[in-house]
Amino acid sequence: MERLIDNGLISPSRKRRLASMLYESMLLFGVLFIAGYFFDTLTQSRHALYLREARQWWFFAVLGLYFVWFWRHGGQTLAMKTWHIRLVKEDGSKVGLLQAIYRYVLCWLFNLTGIAFIYSFFDKNGQFPQDRLAKTLLVSTKPRERGIEEVMRHS
Repeated sequence: MERLIDNGLISPSRKRRLASMLYESMLLFGVLFIAGYFFDTLTQSRHALYLREARQWWFFAVLGLYFVWFWRHGGQTLAMKTWHIRLVKEDGSKVGLLQAIYRYVLCWLFNLTGIAFIYSFFDKNGQFPQDRLAKTLLVSTKPRERGIEEVMRHS
C-alpha cells in the first residue's frame, strides 16, 4: 500500500519496490557479466577461483559505481524508472555523493539479511532502514498520484 509521507510525497508500495529489485537484479546480471569479462581480460584469468577476492571487490566497486551514479544523476536506476520510484533526500532534493555511497554500503547489510523488508512493516512511512540512516526517501513518481509536483520540481 502506498503511503503519504510527512512532506507530501508518496512512498511506493512494497510490491513495487520488490518488483523493482527483481528487475534490477536481471539488469545487473548483464552489468556484472561485462564487468567480469573486463576483469578476466585485464588479469588474464582462466579460472573463476583465480583472484577470487579481487573479483569480489571489483564487482562490489562496479555495483557501487552503478548505483551511486544513477542515484546522483536523477535519483533513479533503470529499474527504478520503470517502476516509478525515485531516491531523494528527506527534504525532496537530490542525494549527495557521500549520502549515496553510505546508502549503498548500508543496502548490503540490510537487504542481504532481509532486515530491510521486515523493518519496512514497522516504519511509519514504510521506508527501509538504510533510508532512515542515510536520511533518504524512496518516493513514487507516478503522475496520477498526489505529490508528483514536489518530486518533479526537484528533478
